[in-house]
Amino acid sequence: MSLFEERFRRCQNRLMGYAVVLSRDREMARDLVHDCVARALDAPALPGSEQAFRAWLFTTLRNLWIDRVRGDRHRAALAESLVVISAQASVPVSLESALVNAFAVRQAFERLAHDHRDVLALVDISGFSYEETAQVLDIPAGTVMSRVSRARQAQAALLSEETGRPQAKKEENKRR
Repeated sequence: MSLFEERFRRCQNRLMGYAVVLSRDREMARDLVHDCVARALDAPALPGSEQAFRAWLFTTLRNLWIDRVRGDRHRAALAESLVVISAQASVPVSLESALVNAFAVRQAFERLAHDHRDVLALVDISGFSYEETAQVLDIPAGTVMSRVSRARQAQAALLSEETGRPQAKKEENKRR
């Protein structure tokens, strides 16, 4: 097995997950990952460290997606569908609640600004560090940290709006 294959296998699931988050369409995500691998195989040289390789691969995928969106001039349709649970269904209440909550989280995520979705997809979904995310998005790590913070706050507010539940309040730092 080549070094490329070893490294790719270790990050292929996260790469596919990131492609799905970006494109919102599994077929398009598969195409993006395929094109990303093709571009990587055509590259004259690969980054030396595994961390640099992973960041380079995610950056390549993101650039391919941007090229595709610019070329298409329209967003991909949301491919996932929610199974509607009827009151008569024999689904346990806990599973029904979990599905409703998962849908609300997904809806809130979809309503976030693109920059916020990008950082949350990399940090919270793909498990990248702030530094790795900064490298992929070509922005300072401090910007990543502030965007993640603002994105999480925005998602919490949207989730509160989606579910009708009040948002948990932060405790203020009090001097004693």
